[in-house]
Amino acid sequence: MDLRHLRYFQAIAEELSFSRAARRLNVVQPALSRALKELEAELGMELLARTRRSVQLTTAGRVLLDETALMFERFEQTIRRVRRAAAGQEGELRLGYIGPPTQLFLSRLLEEYARRCPQVTVHLEERTPERVWEMVAKGRLHVGLTRPVLAHAALQMQTLLLRDERLCVAVPTTHEWSTKKSLPWNRLAGQPLIVLARREGAGLHDEILGGCREAGFTPRLVHTPTVIGSVLRYVEAGAGLGIVPESLGETDPLSRWRQVPLTPTLSVPLVMVWKGEDEEPAVEAFRNLVTEWRANGKMWDWSPDPKRKHANSQRR
Repeated sequence: MDLRHLRYFQAIAEELSFSRAARRLNVVQPALSRALKELEAELGMELLARTRRSVQLTTAGRVLLDETALMFERFEQTIRRVRRAAAGQEGELRLGYIGPPTQLFLSRLLEEYARRCPQVTVHLEERTPERVWEMVAKGRLHVGLTRPVLAHAALQMQTLLLRDERLCVAVPTTHEWSTKKSLPWNRLAGQPLIVLARREGAGLHDEILGGCREAGFTPRLVHTPTVIGSVLRYVEAGAGLGIVPESLGETDPLSRWRQVPLTPTLSVPLVMVWKGEDEEPAVEAFRNLVTEWRANGKMWDWSPDPKRKHANSQRR
């Protein structure tokens, strides 16, 4: 028994006529008769009661017709799902990311991805940069939006640079530096500084300390919180000056603090990382969308506040 036997039986049973079924399937009538006999022989029962003038379904034939209709409906659904999966429109995407640097675009990106691939289930994991790399390397995540880590070259994974973020000093709005266009690194010497803890972002932490060393001073760290938003809360409270990537000025309300770019310019990259081995279509579709948005500027060229959007475009 194969699908052809069932297709032929379904047509005869629905039409109750060999000639009409033959026209419907565009086959010769003897082929239908032969297929029906083979099917009945395999099942060991009569499916159609046939006379010279009529064709009627037997009890067994009615059951088989009902089941065959359901089976072909399910089969067609399966084919559609397979085609969607092959096109990246169905499946699973496990995405790791770091918070503030992706805040400006991630929700919009996922909304567009859901529109293009509505049957794909997305699982999100917010982690530290190091943890994102580790989970991608071990196959627990398909893609990561993160910063490079010290061991990234040794992990031999694929990366795409999304952005280089300048480092800035965050100061209270009442501070004398709040209106400056830029500030040399050496002006931070002796100042109480607040930076993100190294265990939460070694690349960012080390770049900041490297900038201080290049400027000829050892930073006076008064707080190293584990959440970068806490850096800003300390700044607003007057506990010190923060050193942060510029993306925080685009995503955190600037009502009580300002960011001033540091010179000479030092930056921390934001990258997309993936293994590139046996990639599923749903994962490839997401990577292609990120690449498309990076190329056409959609990733960064958006803000609910037109004034801030203009300010952001000037900063970039």
